[in-house]
Amino acid sequence: MPQRQAAPEPPPPGGILWDIAGDVRALLALPAALTMQVAHPAVGAGVDTYSVFRTDPWGRGERSLRSLQTWVYGGDAAAEEGRRLRELHKTIQGTDAHGRSYHALTPGYYAWVHATGFPVYRHARQYFGRPFTPAQERQLYAEWLQVGRILGIHDRDMPQTLDEFWPYYDKVLADELELTAVAAELVAVDRPLPPPDRGPRAVRLVLRVLWPLVLPPLARFRRFLTIGLMPPDARQAIGLPWTTTQERRLRRFGRAVRTVVPLLPERLRYLPLAREARRRERRRYAPRSSISNPRCS
Repeated sequence: MPQRQAAPEPPPPGGILWDIAGDVRALLALPAALTMQVAHPAVGAGVDTYSVFRTDPWGRGERSLRSLQTWVYGGDAAAEEGRRLRELHKTIQGTDAHGRSYHALTPGYYAWVHATGFPVYRHARQYFGRPFTPAQERQLYAEWLQVGRILGIHDRDMPQTLDEFWPYYDKVLADELELTAVAAELVAVDRPLPPPDRGPRAVRLVLRVLWPLVLPPLARFRRFLTIGLMPPDARQAIGLPWTTTQERRLRRFGRAVRTVVPLLPERLRYLPLAREARRRERRRYAPRSSISNPRCS
């Protein structure tokens, strides 16, 4: 009887993803990655037809964020989450805007959705933290490949080195990406968006009253970050405008973020799943006396 293949391991504690994936700054870059994903006609068509991002945007965002955090911080649950996602995508198929058939698990499409995270992390880092060194970029890419294996992406379907990644990336930008209907919707400032239905009841009630005033500047800020944190070559391939004035504004915003966020306590700097995983890891290696003695905690 053939032996069952071992489940892929998530990125290691102490790695680059362990440090950045749960940091609140990562939230700012997620819309840029999502827009790059749906700028691929096949991915955009699948999201347009099957996603609930219009009818349940806050719930959809919360579930996606929890899933992403599980890939990195979930331990044994990471591989299970990867299997769940592949099962979920088995029925996603149809025809894109050019009349071409697609299936969500087609290796090239599924790999592109995952691949977008690396260049967006890399680009956003230039604004919100100290830019990665070449060695750190190679390590981050290797860890991103590990996450891809959790998602069921075969090594043959993703470039296995950073030197191989950039020609692949350039080819997708040149041959595939465009301003799809969903990509245009994600950067629109007049897109209908209901007030948040998560969080404390009092906050939700206040937002519901103030939402007509809050939504317009929020939509403009979302567009600003989505386009600005997208790598310039991807921005150009999709056809999204960006000015030198906007670039200066983003750099000023980035300086404020990279100054303030590292000063925050961990309970405010890291998302809950990441915070708990990091706490468990510290306790795992803490001296027994420091765990048992409350004065040392």
